[in-house]
Amino acid sequence: MRRPCPPPPPAITLLGGLAVIAVLACPTRGEDPSPPPAGTDAVASYDPLALPADADAQAGAPAPVDLDVVDAARGRTIPVRVWLPAAAGALPVILVSHGLGGSREGPAYLPRHWRFRGYAVVCLQHPGSDEAVWRDLPFAERLPALTAAANLENTLARYADVRAVLDALGTWTAEAGHPCAGRFDLAHVGMTGHSFGAVTSQGVAGQAIRGGRRPFTLEAIDAALLMSPSPPRAGDAAAAFGAVSIPWMIMTGTLDGSPIGSTTPAARREVYEALPAGGKYELVLFEAEHQAFGDRPLPGSTRPRDPNHHRAILALSTAFWDATLRGDEAAKAWLESDAPRTVLAEGDAWRWK
Repeated sequence: MRRPCPPPPPAITLLGGLAVIAVLACPTRGEDPSPPPAGTDAVASYDPLALPADADAQAGAPAPVDLDVVDAARGRTIPVRVWLPAAAGALPVILVSHGLGGSREGPAYLPRHWRFRGYAVVCLQHPGSDEAVWRDLPFAERLPALTAAANLENTLARYADVRAVLDALGTWTAEAGHPCAGRFDLAHVGMTGHSFGAVTSQGVAGQAIRGGRRPFTLEAIDAALLMSPSPPRAGDAAAAFGAVSIPWMIMTGTLDGSPIGSTTPAARREVYEALPAGGKYELVLFEAEHQAFGDRPLPGSTRPRDPNHHRAILALSTAFWDATLRGDEAAKAWLESDAPRTVLAEGDAWRWK
């Protein structure tokens, strides 16, 4: 495993009038040189990886709850898995959209950590682009079936799934006797996903289509974490992402190509470049392939997963949720400082604007 980066002194340069902190030997940078609002002490004491003492045994926490959202208008049932901590009361909500051929069951390392940090995590399963597409097919037929499922019809269905699930959460949290009664704070909602799940998240969290319209954007979503995002299929990234108003965090890797399709690692980085300044973040993991964000190998993978990748993903994503869904100033200051270097390895890149 590569060693985490040491804290080298930053070099300050000017690019287009912006001060950029370039970290030597570990290329992280921040595009905001102002002092962190919560102060040095707050940054030093904030730890996004900290969990309750009983977290390893999951003592006192309920088992994940599997439920179905029935969208009668579309004749469609959306399976969901709800992760809740033991703590009572309404919690900020994180919606998770799986990648092509996935399910509500994984990857579990993300909801397991986030729920112990005090979030209600709801993992969606999208019929038509889930594991049912490939599971019962001979091996040789699986990749063609998955490729065929990555279409516009399923993309639009996924957008509508997110809306239907949000509506259902509102009903469940208000329903006495429901397993999720009183558990969802729908005034604070985050959206995330990997690959096709990132495409889904982009669409409901502010991406524009031709003409600058945003017909799929859901106002209920306050922040989005996009793992292996994609530029638009038609038009340029600036038109698609240039007016995103809510916080976005991009995560990708230097080898994050597409097992299906032609999206390159360089194309994934176009998304961050096109975003306007203000609450925008990007993590690029060194030598991370597409599989780095999941918990199982994917077609086209050529190397074992670096165990530090998941650690970095958990730390930075948790700080992002704390900053955006809880308004935690210490978390925001941690993100916009040199502190993330403590969980990154040499070659990983971190920046914000």
